[in-house]
Amino acid sequence: MDLLFLIIIFTALGGVLSVLAASFFLWLDDVQRARVLPHGISFATGALLAVAFWGLIPHAFEDVDSDRIQSLSAVIMAGILGFFMLEKLLVWRHCHHNHCEAHGEDAEGHHPAGMLILIGDGIHNFVDGILIAAAFLTDVKLGIVTSLAVAAHEIPQEVGDFAILLQSGYSKGKALYYNILSSLATVVGGILAYFSLEDLHDSLPYFLAMAASSFIYIAVADLIPTLHEKTELKVSVQQVALIAAGVLLICSLHGFAHDIELESLERKHQEGGR
Repeated sequence: MDLLFLIIIFTALGGVLSVLAASFFLWLDDVQRARVLPHGISFATGALLAVAFWGLIPHAFEDVDSDRIQSLSAVIMAGILGFFMLEKLLVWRHCHHNHCEAHGEDAEGHHPAGMLILIGDGIHNFVDGILIAAAFLTDVKLGIVTSLAVAAHEIPQEVGDFAILLQSGYSKGKALYYNILSSLATVVGGILAYFSLEDLHDSLPYFLAMAASSFIYIAVADLIPTLHEKTELKVSVQQVALIAAGVLLICSLHGFAHDIELESLERKHQEGGR
């Protein structure tokens, strides 16, 4: 079977499958979802921070020259500031047209955190597509395993994304539609990598750093302040426990996927040097 066709099929599975597996959260009834949503926000906080600090940032800093470390750090800082300015612009645009003082919703009642999570997730999915393609270009079996590993470690993050989108005012249908659309960036990354993997290899750390900055900003600027709105001891303990659960689950799943992704890139690099 044509290798490009396999890459397209399995990058689609790696991205869309994780979204569909996580979408069960959307089909809870209103009462159950209202009860689960605050817990989902706590879990999403831990998951996003774990993806950023345990997965994306270490991966970005691997195998880079020492003179690039500072530039990658600058990209993370610039990304956080850039997402702050983007969110400010979105809030300002709504307030400018509606003559309000300041709040965090656009003309359709959507909080900017929803758009920011879609942007950051799109970048992350794009990188996943490149990694899946790199695995297929090394070995078909390795490509299949990598795509399944990507889907597995994306599922808990996608559950958190759905929670954030619903919290941001998106309907169930729109949350599913935009998350599937964002997941298609995996296919784009896979196709682009098939034709120009060597050219993209040097740019990968910067994509990873930018994705990490978006997840850090969303967790710290949008989600954690929401958690601080409730100060009861029982709720606070639940929040800490769910943040820890999000961190532990992402770290455990990412460890397996990360090892496979590194192996695929190393093999591809070795074959290219022969």
